[in-house]
Amino acid sequence: MIYKIKRTDIFNDQLNSIIFYIADDSGDVDVALNILNRIEEDIMKLQEFPERGIQPHYTILRRQGYRILITMRWLVFYKTDHTNNTVMLYAITDQKQEYISII
Repeated sequence: MIYKIKRTDIFNDQLNSIIFYIADDSGDVDVALNILNRIEEDIMKLQEFPERGIQPHYTILRRQGYRILITMRWLVFYKTDHTNNTVMLYAITDQKQEYISII
């Protein structure tokens, strides 16, 4: 079964901010694009393995059905809808950031 990947506007904004920051910080757009490609590759694996991510540490997020995909140094927060075969991406953040306030 192949799941469709959907993204919230918040997820897209956060991912764009990460990539723009890396491009600006490194001074090399290719570095940022390579990281973007790696993140996208990891996300696309959810199409075939939607339960691949781990359960969040916080009980409230687990109860709401969130899972976390770890990709490089970022955490991707998503939920799986098995009825509609969909994976919805909600947020992406650095592993070092306290994520409970982001979701």
